[in-house]
Amino acid sequence: MIDQHDNSQRPTDSQISTQSTEPIRRQVKLVERKIFLGILTATLIALAAAILLPGGRTVEENPRLPWDLRLDSQGNLSVFGIVLGKSNLGEARQSFQSQGKASLFLTPENRYMVEVYFQRIYISGLKADVVLNLELTEKQAKEMFERGERISKLGDDTRKVELSSSDMERLAQEKIAFITYIPAADLDEALIASRFGDPEQKIKETESPTTHWLYPAKGLDIAVNPEGKEVFQYINPANFDQVLKPLQN
Repeated sequence: MIDQHDNSQRPTDSQISTQSTEPIRRQVKLVERKIFLGILTATLIALAAAILLPGGRTVEENPRLPWDLRLDSQGNLSVFGIVLGKSNLGEARQSFQSQGKASLFLTPENRYMVEVYFQRIYISGLKADVVLNLELTEKQAKEMFERGERISKLGDDTRKVELSSSDMERLAQEKIAFITYIPAADLDEALIASRFGDPEQKIKETESPTTHWLYPAKGLDIAVNPEGKEVFQYINPANFDQVLKPLQN
């Protein structure tokens, strides 16, 4: 007969304490594991964002990508949030978060050109150099040239003038005629074709390895250079002859 008062089969106080706290310990470990996995996931997401969007830039709801081209009912091309012939320099500066550097040129053919150069900017996470050419009448450009603060001569006899501070302010209201976009990344032909489709025409330059992929209906000329950077030129389709004629001569 077993002595009912025998305590040898009863758990000790320490065993009771261990058994009662074991479920709590397992729950704590489970919570800690979930917290660790949550932190790890957040870290990986942040790392991916830092790689894809350098400089800590946030993902845009409506990204402005070089292959996202749209034409309005009047045939004006829209790209990078700019509508050619409608958007002005001030709006572009706000969109790019950069003032750019404006210069006025007089070519040997006595043609005036006003360019605003944006160096190493990010548009929707993509790094590029961008040049905006502005719409100015010959009279406006000539007057600005005469008010210029400093004139220099380039190798092809083009003259370049640094604009006065007052003319720099006036430029903010001038419309954008066309855009030159030079991506930092080197793009191959397969990638270009996948994003823009096959060009309507290809014209190879005679003195360089560059071939121009022409999309007249889209208002786009892509200078594909196997030995250097690609250059994208955006212009309203109605004015595409300005791109085409120099290549045909």
